[in-house]
Amino acid sequence: MRQTVPRAPTPKERTPAKMYRFDARLNEEQKLLIQRAADLEGRTMTDFVLHSAEAAAERTIEKRAMLILTARETEAFANAILNPTNPGPVLKKAAREYLNKVARG
Repeated sequence: MRQTVPRAPTPKERTPAKMYRFDARLNEEQKLLIQRAADLEGRTMTDFVLHSAEAAAERTIEKRAMLILTARETEAFANAILNPTNPGPVLKKAAREYLNKVARG
């Protein structure tokens, strides 16, 4: 039995991605700085700005998504996981109400 390798779609077969417009106003100093950096990388200003903004957005999201704890916080977190306290009356009541609602479903 012969196996075939899937081929890449031709340009006509690809569905075009929806494009959005982004405008920004720059002062002369900003424009010259960005143009110089874009020229050094062999990019257009638009490509340079979009690439830079995308990289900065990814770094920001990654930075905010990470949970960074101090040594004391790490110890408290590990202790809470390894030695959980017993549920109090409010949590027990909430669990009973939830189970009753799910059972009636």
